[in-house]
Amino acid sequence: MPTPSNEVISRRERIARAIDLKDEILLVGAGEPVGIPGGMDQTYPFLSHAEYFYLADRECIGGVIAYDPKDGWRDFEPEVTEKERVWEGPRELKGEPLSGLAGWLAARRGRQVVNLGSPIAGVRQDAVRAEAVREQFTHARRPKSAAEIERIRDAVRASEAGYRTLQQFLKPGVTERRMKIEMEAEFFRNGADRTCYGSIVGVGTNAAVFHFTPGEKAARDGDLVLVDAGAERGRYGCDITRTYCIGKWEGVKRDLYLAVLNAQKKACAACRPGVEYRDVHLNCALEMTRSLVDMGLMKGSADSLVEQGAHLLFFPHGIGHFVGLGVRDASGRLPGRPVHTDKRVSTLRCDLPLQPGYVLTIEPGLYMIPAIINDPARREKHRDAVAWEKVEKLLDIGGVRIEDNILVTDGDPVNLTASVGKEI
Repeated sequence: MPTPSNEVISRRERIARAIDLKDEILLVGAGEPVGIPGGMDQTYPFLSHAEYFYLADRECIGGVIAYDPKDGWRDFEPEVTEKERVWEGPRELKGEPLSGLAGWLAARRGRQVVNLGSPIAGVRQDAVRAEAVREQFTHARRPKSAAEIERIRDAVRASEAGYRTLQQFLKPGVTERRMKIEMEAEFFRNGADRTCYGSIVGVGTNAAVFHFTPGEKAARDGDLVLVDAGAERGRYGCDITRTYCIGKWEGVKRDLYLAVLNAQKKACAACRPGVEYRDVHLNCALEMTRSLVDMGLMKGSADSLVEQGAHLLFFPHGIGHFVGLGVRDASGRLPGRPVHTDKRVSTLRCDLPLQPGYVLTIEPGLYMIPAIINDPARREKHRDAVAWEKVEKLLDIGGVRIEDNILVTDGDPVNLTASVGKEI
């Protein structure tokens, strides 16, 4: 069988140290394809569970990685069938036959099993213990190796080409769907394996819908266009958002954009070792709230407004998340840290101090969302915090979000997506 690469060996050594099993054994499942409802024998494109992929650095339907702290790692995978050879082409067996897993387990009968990745049929475990091991596993894979960072850079290069091509289609009459098609085509021409997530292109009011699916709405002069998309290469991806204006940036649209851009730049620069991610979020929220006060859209001091949660009317999501092996890679809390109770950062997605090797997104935004702005309960709660008459006139604007992927280093942070322009 092929020998694991140095990268895979290094990852496994890191995980073994982190989870520190004594007598327990670890099984990590890749998973099985998911059938398309009503699709007969068709399945959704298969991706191995991220925990399996991290340890194997390859896709393998039905694969299982086993670890015994007493004798190391083993790779098991289904034998190649005649049906596979006929319908899908030859496949090299890169691990031991999966039929050998039963014997491997039988030789360790009586020892506790921890199952990560996808569940493995017939394996019973302590769910609480498994979650504790997963927490350590997740934390160990947060710092990215040089090889992982290079794959993210590959994804960024493909994405940058797509965003550059997109500029040609930012004009009246072009639909969201056309913009998406032209951008993604360039991703693939420049080496992308797939998109890292469903590309978002929202024109006008659709720019305020966070996970908007591009449709047939055509851009008009003066519309904002929010594009949130990134390519993926070798299962590692990037997550980029840019907001454009069809025509000239002017008036409140320009003011909103500059408010987000200014806060976003400061948040990117703050991503240094030891800095709490929650502080990056909080300071960014305060910065944008000050801008809204200066614009006459909010009333009072930024500190008081954020304390009340009034900023959530316009910035109702977190500052970002980890990215790398997938779009929400290894996010969460520092192991052992309780859920925070600070209402000022109630939308926080990650809660931990930053460390060298972390790659995370910084994506503040300001939006005019009718479902939030027109909510009677929110209006009553924040009746003195907002210039409601002014805000009501802006509900057709949509929103502004700017997102970069930041690599934390021992020194200054590195903006991996800086090549995708964001200046007006």
